[in-house]
Amino acid sequence: FCVTKMVIKVFLATSSGSTAIKKKQQDVVGFLEALKVDYTQLDIACNEENRMWMRQNVPTEMKPSNGIPLPPQIFNDDNYCGDYDTFFNAKEDNTVYSFLGLPPPPGSKDKEVPVEERNGETQAEEEQAADREEEEAEEEAPADGDEEVEETDEVTEEEAEDDRDEEELQSEGEEDVEEEEQEEEAE
Repeated sequence: FCVTKMVIKVFLATSSGSTAIKKKQQDVVGFLEALKVDYTQLDIACNEENRMWMRQNVPTEMKPSNGIPLPPQIFNDDNYCGDYDTFFNAKEDNTVYSFLGLPPPPGSKDKEVPVEERNGETQAEEEQAADREEEEAEEEAPADGDEEVEETDEVTEEEAEDDRDEEELQSEGEEDVEEEEQEEEAE
């Protein structure tokens, strides 16, 4: 019985001129390091082979309209995990281990999900089912005995107070400008 260790591959551009791309790459790498996840960085800026492999292995439906995926792109061995946006969503949902196709550490809330299910039709089906459930919940009529709350155009006291505070701040700012202009004229 042999256990093969999965390798997380993060495709990066070490010499990217885009600060947005650099920030996203640092975010992914920093988070993987914080979780103590073993990963390999593969540079697509200096290595044409890495660039071609990444472009060929990002699924067509995950490529941008111009067809060229930008780094960072994340793989578990040869299985595509996702780009920065999908990584960020997994991070926000505390599902990074399942996103990466890795077993979660003991005591983690994250459940292991096979890679095929995460990136295939199953994920899309789950999202559609969740959307349908939300729509049905919104459409349901109130239960017997419950009164339906009518939306009104009335301004609540809190909103009115916020508006007054905002107006006061604006007028204070205008007064400050007028005082500065008067001081300049006096000089």
